Amino acid sequence: MPSASPGSARVAVVTDSTASLPADVAAAYDVVVVPLQVVIGAEVHDEGSPAATPAKVAEALKEFRPVSTSRPAPTVFREVYERLAADGFTDVVSVHLSGDMSGTVEAAQLGARAAEGVDVDVVDSRQVGVATGFAAIAAAEVVAAGGSRAEAAAAARARADACESFFYVDTLEYLRRGGRIGAAAALLGGALAVKPLLTITDGTVTSLERVRTAGRALGRLADLAVEAAGEQPVDVAVAHLAGEERAGRLTDMLGERLAAGLEGRPVWCSELGAVLGAHVGPGMVAVCVAPRPAD
Repeated sequence: MPSASPGSARVAVVTDSTASLPADVAAAYDVVVVPLQVVIGAEVHDEGSPAATPAKVAEALKEFRPVSTSRPAPTVFREVYERLAADGFTDVVSVHLSGDMSGTVEAAQLGARAAEGVDVDVVDSRQVGVATGFAAIAAAEVVAAGGSRAEAAAAARARADACESFFYVDTLEYLRRGGRIGAAAALLGGALAVKPLLTITDGTVTSLERVRTAGRALGRLADLAVEAAGEQPVDVAVAHLAGEERAGRLTDMLGERLAAGLEGRPVWCSELGAVLGAHVGPGMVAVCVAPRPAD
C-alpha cells in the first residue's frame, strides 16, 4: 500500500489484476492491484493465488473443465479506497479494463460512491490487458510528479486511447463461450480452419484479419506492431497463454525491429493472467504497443 506524506498530492492509483502488471512494477509505481476472481469447477480463487495461475487455467481448459471469471464485489473496492483514506490519501485514480468486457468498472464506481473520506475518479480504460497497465502507470507517473487526481486520470485516459493491442488465438471458441465474441464469428473462424488475428476497438474484441498458419500469425503481429509504433518512442509488451516459445520469437522480432523506438527499454514478455487467459485459451499470443507520453 503506498504511503502519503504531508504536503504531497495525496493521490493513490488503483488498478485490477487484468492490467497484467508484474508485482515488482506495481510496487515500483505504488499502484494498488485489486484481484478479479477465477472460478475453476466449483472453486473460486483470487487471480494470482497459487490455485489460479495461468498454468492451472490452461490445464483446466485443455481438460474441458468449466472455467469462468468474476469481477471484484463493490465492497472490495470500497474497502480498498477506505484503507487508502485511512493512510492519508484524499484522492484515488482507479484504472480498469473495458466496461464493455467486464463489470469491474461498474463495481469500482459503486465502491467509490460508498467509500467515505476519499474522492475517487474511476477510469474505464476501454482496453484489456497490459494496455490498462500502461494507463495505470501513466497515472502513477503524474502523481509522482505532483500532479492532481484530475491530471492523473486524464493521463491514464490519454495513454489508454493511444495504445494498440493485437492478438492471435488458436481458436475463437473460448471467446465465444465467455460471450466476448459472437457465435457467428467463432463459427466462421472454425469453418475456414484459419488463425484469427483480433484487436481491441472501442473497448470490445473485434476481428482484424485471418491467416493460415501460426507462423504467419506471428509475423503479421510483428508487422502490425511496427506499423502502430511508427517513428515515435514506445513501450511494447508481449503476452501469451501456454505459448512461451511463440511469444519468445515475437519478443525477439520486436526487440530488433523496434529498437529505435524502444530507446533501450526491453520488450516485456510474460504469461497472461488467469482471468484473461480463461477467455482466450491456450496458445494465445498478444502484443501491445503503447506510445510514450510526451515529456
